[in-house]
Order: sequence, then C-alpha cells, then structure tokens
Amino acid sequence: MEKLNLPDYTFRTKTEDGKRWIFDGIRKKFVVLTPEEWVRQNFIQYLKNEKKYPENRMAVEKQIMVNGKSRRFDLLIYSKSGQAHLIAEFKAPNVKITQDTFDQVVRYNMALRVEQVVVSNGMQHFACEIDYVNNSYRFLREIPEFNIV
Repeated sequence: MEKLNLPDYTFRTKTEDGKRWIFDGIRKKFVVLTPEEWVRQNFIQYLKNEKKYPENRMAVEKQIMVNGKSRRFDLLIYSKSGQAHLIAEFKAPNVKITQDTFDQVVRYNMALRVEQVVVSNGMQHFACEIDYVNNSYRFLREIPEFNIV
C-alpha cells in the first residue's frame, strides 16, 4: 500500500484467496485491505499513538439510523460518558476531498450531535468543530488530542 501523510505503523497482514487482509484491532478481526481500509487503519493508529485516543472509546463501521435511514460510519469516538464525540470519514488516497464532500459528511452527521468531524484520504486531513447553536462548523488547525470528559 502507498505511503500516507501519517507516521509509519506496523500492521498484521495476510494474503488469503488472492486477497490481502489487515487485522483491525478495534473489530478484533482481519478485514480486506482496500485503499480506504489502509487509510482507516493508519488513522486509527495515529489517533491512538499520537493523539492519545483510547481504543476502548472507538467504534468502527457500525450501523446507525439517521433520519430514518440506515447508515454506516467509518469511525466514531465516544466520550467517557458514552456520548458520540468525534466522527471520522475516510476515503481512498486517490479520492480528492472537496468542500462538497466535507459539507455532505457534516450534514450527514449532524444527527449524531458529535462535537468534532474528521475527514481524511490519508494524504489530506481535515478536522472541524460543530456549532449547533449557529448550525455551522469551523475548521481546526489540527486534530485535537484526547481530552473528552
């Protein structure tokens, strides 16, 4: 897989039935190693190792209901009180992240009432804080370290 704009991490991988697999420590199983999965697994390691987000507060690819429709998020991080705090959406490295992409992700996740949204293709990373009072968001210079109550 290609080098991302993240630190280098070591992963457990295997090849089976002609496919490459990577071990997801959150889901506790091997999953097919797609370009998007490569970004997700590297970003999870980044959040754990560099930003000190605890693994036991992370949920990966879970189904939720948003406006009566079944959706699946890429990564959700919960606060100590169990509230959804940060949601991350990952794209393959060759998928350009545009303002429209980010607007769509933010609108989609407003129902979760998360405080922060992250979008990354492994090369570019965007983070923002949601302002529910003014129905807006502001971009952050970097992804904040874990300090969730």
